[in-house]
Amino acid sequence: MSDVTIYHNPKCGTSRNTLAMIRNAGIEPNVVLYLETPPSRATLQALLKQAGIGVRDALREKGTPYQELGLDDASLSDDALLDAIEQHPILLNRPFVSTPLGARLCRPSELVLDILPAPQQGAFAKEDGEAVIDAQGKRIQK
Repeated sequence: MSDVTIYHNPKCGTSRNTLAMIRNAGIEPNVVLYLETPPSRATLQALLKQAGIGVRDALREKGTPYQELGLDDASLSDDALLDAIEQHPILLNRPFVSTPLGARLCRPSELVLDILPAPQQGAFAKEDGEAVIDAQGKRIQK
């Protein structure tokens, strides 16, 4: 069992790019299709704590019931936001990645590079053609 887990949505380009960078490091992660198998409340709270972000920072607005549920109300508690995510997993932004080195909401996808326990094994370009890793496995600085 891999000690790297990605909470993944295969319809999301950022999520696909993140998964590809994990695999480019020679790691086959535990892939959790979080819309089908959402993380438990306790797992989600642990991921957020490990990533150093709040519940509101993990919410996705676009293509979700965010507005209809009134989640833009700043007075809503973290518990209320977690309740909404439990009822509507699409509200959880993606992809989240957890490794022995930490957890991140990988937006942009390159954030995964900061927590991978193995180096990139070769060149990598995102689906849109943007080069991220050079032929020596080094991150390309912009």
